[in-house]
Parts: sequence; C-alpha cells; structure tokens
Amino acid sequence: MTAAAKPVKPVKPVKPVALDAASLAEALRAAVLAQDFGATRDPQDDGRPIRHFPSIDLAVVAFPEEGAPVAANVLFSREHPEGLVADIAADAGPVRNIRYLADQRDADGHSIAWRPTSDWSAMDWVPLAGESGDRVVAPYPASLLKLMLLAGVGRLVDLGRAGWWQPLTYAGRERAVSDWAYDMVTWSSNEATSALVTLMHAAGAIRRDGGREVRNELHTLFASLGLTTLRFANTTAEGGWGNGSGSGVGQIQMTAWDTVRLLWWLDPVAPRAPWLRADAPRLSPESRNQAMHALQDQALHQVLSSSALGGVPGWVPGLPARLPGRWLMPDGGLHAGEVSLPGDLRRFATGGEVWFAHKTGNTENYTSDAGIVRGILPRRRHYLIALLSNLGSRYAPHPDCSTTWRIPALGAAIDARMAAWLES
Repeated sequence: MTAAAKPVKPVKPVKPVALDAASLAEALRAAVLAQDFGATRDPQDDGRPIRHFPSIDLAVVAFPEEGAPVAANVLFSREHPEGLVADIAADAGPVRNIRYLADQRDADGHSIAWRPTSDWSAMDWVPLAGESGDRVVAPYPASLLKLMLLAGVGRLVDLGRAGWWQPLTYAGRERAVSDWAYDMVTWSSNEATSALVTLMHAAGAIRRDGGREVRNELHTLFASLGLTTLRFANTTAEGGWGNGSGSGVGQIQMTAWDTVRLLWWLDPVAPRAPWLRADAPRLSPESRNQAMHALQDQALHQVLSSSALGGVPGWVPGLPARLPGRWLMPDGGLHAGEVSLPGDLRRFATGGEVWFAHKTGNTENYTSDAGIVRGILPRRRHYLIALLSNLGSRYAPHPDCSTTWRIPALGAAIDARMAAWLES
C-alpha cells in the first residue's frame, strides 16, 4: 500500500524588488562586482591581473512612467574595491559623502596615478569637490569632455555670441559651427574639438591673461547648474586642450553623477530636474536639437554599447543599442571620419532594443561613456547612464576595442535590470 501523495503547495511568485534609490544602488554595485574587474589583465605588468582594483564611477537616473525619478551613484577604486554608495539628497543635488580628488600628471605630462607601481599614499592630491567623506580620485574623462564643450557652445549660441550656421575656420578649413560640433561628438574628432575651443576663446567665453586663465564661462554655466565637479580649465586660444598645452589630465574633470545631471539638463523629454532653481539657464530648442542630433548619431558604440564592434573576434554584446546606419558602407563595415571598423554590421542598424544618445571617451589609461537611453517601441524604458574609469585601451583585447569586454558586459547587465524595472 502506497502512502498518499502529499499535496504540492503552489510556488508563490517572487515579488520583484521595488525600484528605489537603495535597490538601484545595490543593483549597480552588484553588477560591477559580477564582472570581476580585478581579474583584468594589464599588459604594462607582463599581462598579470591588474594590481589595483580599477577606478569606476557609475551613475544611473531612471525615469519610471509613473512616479518620481530614481537615481544612484556607486564608486570603486583600489581603496574601495567593494564600492561606495553616494549619498544623494531627494532633490538629486550634489553628492554629500565623497571627497573628490583631481587626477594628476607628472612634469612631462604623463598620467601617473594608474601605473602598476603607483603609490597613492605618496602623491600630492588636489581637491576637486566635497569637504567630507571617503576620498575618491576622479579619473580623467577622456573625450567625454566634449560633452561639456557641446553644452558650452550651445549656451554661447543662445546668448547671441555665436551661431550654429556661423562659419568657423580652423587649420585652414572653414565649416559651420554645427558641422564642427557634429564631428566632435559623433566620431570624436579632436580637430573639431580644437576648432570649438578657439571659438570659446574668440567669443570671450574663455580668457587668459599673462599665461593664466582669468575667465571661464563654462565653469560659470556648470556652477549655475550645481555641477561643481565639471571642469574645463586651462585651454588655449589656439585650440589646445590636451596635456601638452597645459590642460588635459587634472585640468579637465568630470564625475559620473554630475555628468548624468548634465544629461538630465539636456534631455528634451526628461521630467524637470528637481535640484535646479527656476532661474537656472536653459538651452533653446534649437541648441538642444543640435546637441541631441549629434549624440543620437554617435558612431562609436564601443564602450557600454558594443554594436560597432560586432565584427571583432570575441565580440561581447553590450547595452543593446541600435547603430546609426548612416555610418555603414555597402559591405556593412563602419566608416566615420577617421574611424573604420570591420565586419558586416548591418544587423545592428536594424536591430537593437534602445536608442542610445551618448558620448564616449578613450585613451590608453581611460574609458568613459555617458548618454540617454530610450526604448525603441514597443519598449518603453528611459534612463540616463554615465561611467568613467581608468580602464583604457591598454586593457583592450583587440586593437579595434576601446577597453576590456567587461565594460560592454556591464552595460548589458545594467540595461537588462533597467528593462525589468521600467517595462514590467
């Protein structure tokens, strides 16, 4: 005689964790830790795993269809390998528990904080922002800095001191300001960046006297927006903005939190930014459209998104962004300005789940990416994301890559989590 089978209790569905600041911060922290960045191999150290946990500054602002925006910022470094959660007020004002330190270079203009043998305890750090809390070194933003200049040019136009269709000559080439700005953003033209730096100086928005910067209206703009960690200092009237001109590392600074708040200010469909005063500057519709047009046409999906790298061996999918088809050749390869990438990428120009209007940055020692994510219908997610790190091209697995595959994998993981929250 067999025993009667016990009734099976129905399995209760697991209630998803509610989207709030604490759950978003923990999701971001867990996503970073899951990528095992400490195992990243460093060619400057004979291919051994990176000696120091990398610096990663990551911020996200989510816009649920119902309810208030939800934001979080997590920061990692060799001193904080488990991650810090930024303390952010309900009005999304400045971070309150972090002392940001400026990145630095040596007398020869070389970044020194990210060498395998660098000793942070022996370095003379310059404060960037924040008066109390844990210290965090803010990595140089690389070409993400061009997002700041884009905002500054838009403001200059709105003040009537420049025009988007105004001719601007640099290095023997005359082009409209809008064309220079488009190339600066979409394929990160350094020449275009220099041209627009000369414009800022010629218009009096940046002024030097006796070899010293005495006026900088970009800093005035950022201060009026409460973005105190955004710095674009010591450029030259000739268009210099790199280390060799006395600017660059340590003079140009961004943090993830202030970067996503700058994007919030730029996003034409985002809800009102709660920390801004009623009299805070705004971009005109024309200037906002110029900025968004360039960000939306971004060709360099090589960091948080990786659709431009679909032809690279070992490709790892990132944030599932659609690649703008305008950059594709008849064989499907990508060509944008001075950038060419292999493979047949046409499937990425018709696929994808989101539009990603963004700007990337990349050098040997730095990789960054920040932008506005919006779902391609019927998908509905809408959020902002910014990442700055010292995981530059020195950690890339292939010459066409900008960084370790762990970065796009992180982008994919974050987007999947945001989709579950914002589209459920």
